[in-house]
Amino acid sequence: MVLETLKSQPLWLNFLFVLGILSLLKTSASVLKWVYVNFFRPAKNLKKRGSWALVTGSTDGIGKAFAFELAKKGLNLILVGRNPSKLSGVSSEIKSKFEKTQIKQVVFDLSRDISEGIKKITEAIEGLDVGILINNAVNVEGTTKVTQAVLPGMVKRKRGAIVNIGSGAAIVIPSDPLYAVYAATKAYVDQFSRCLYVEYKNSGIDVQCQVPLYVATKMASIRRSSFFVPSATGYAKAGLRWLGYEPLCTPYWPHSVIWGLLYSLTEFAIDGWRYNFCLKIRDSSRILGRKSNMILFCFSSFPCSVMDDKHEKRVSTLSTCFCILMSINLRKSLYRVRLG
Repeated sequence: MVLETLKSQPLWLNFLFVLGILSLLKTSASVLKWVYVNFFRPAKNLKKRGSWALVTGSTDGIGKAFAFELAKKGLNLILVGRNPSKLSGVSSEIKSKFEKTQIKQVVFDLSRDISEGIKKITEAIEGLDVGILINNAVNVEGTTKVTQAVLPGMVKRKRGAIVNIGSGAAIVIPSDPLYAVYAATKAYVDQFSRCLYVEYKNSGIDVQCQVPLYVATKMASIRRSSFFVPSATGYAKAGLRWLGYEPLCTPYWPHSVIWGLLYSLTEFAIDGWRYNFCLKIRDSSRILGRKSNMILFCFSSFPCSVMDDKHEKRVSTLSTCFCILMSINLRKSLYRVRLG
């Protein structure tokens, strides 16, 4: 019956019908694949990559969450961070929960002397079976040099996995006006990862760029997680489930929904929205900056002339402390405004 109906129709109409069926099948296959990889695909055995994992930016946020999740999977850790006290604190937290985990600490500020820091990392990983690298700190030189230090050992053992943390600012949206340098460095991370993936995929090494959107971290100044804004731990759990698969991914599935919605819009519309949004952030920054300067001026002029020297010093100290606290609060307010 259907075939007879089609035979009676013009050729061009049948052609459009076939195209529609093919398009429907393609869309259905994409949806089914998305459901499978996000909810049913099994995670890979991380310990098969190696017994050690190196995590940069491991004292806060996503890096710290990755360190905890890797320790939970039974891997030993090399934690890289610039603050020795925070690094020790994170190590103690992990050891208290996972007693068998071996931890090495590398104090290294990736934004400063790269060569000295890379030397420390090279010495720390010597003789260790480092199978996983999480690059979660500085975007260009730091990521490149740390990868260069760890990769030869993976090549020699013919196994390993590298995860570079990218950003939706460079990949999900077509532009990030007024944040050009940040977006450009994250675009570098994306292309760097893709090229290494092609170069080393036949050597048993998986290289992946993960693309988070907003995550509830100190860096993002988001205190509470939500459905579309996961906690750092929630993101890290999803990130490890994707490790070893696609070279470019958005592990937290609600983020991929946002990506799909944005992809359906025109670049012109997204560019316009993002530019206006960033302009509002900049204007709010200027307003808060003026308020901060006014408060500092008022308290720097705190009247102390009626007091003796001892009390004058005390009031001066109190006013200084108050100014510092006000500045901190204003900075926090600024970060919250930046996120809309």
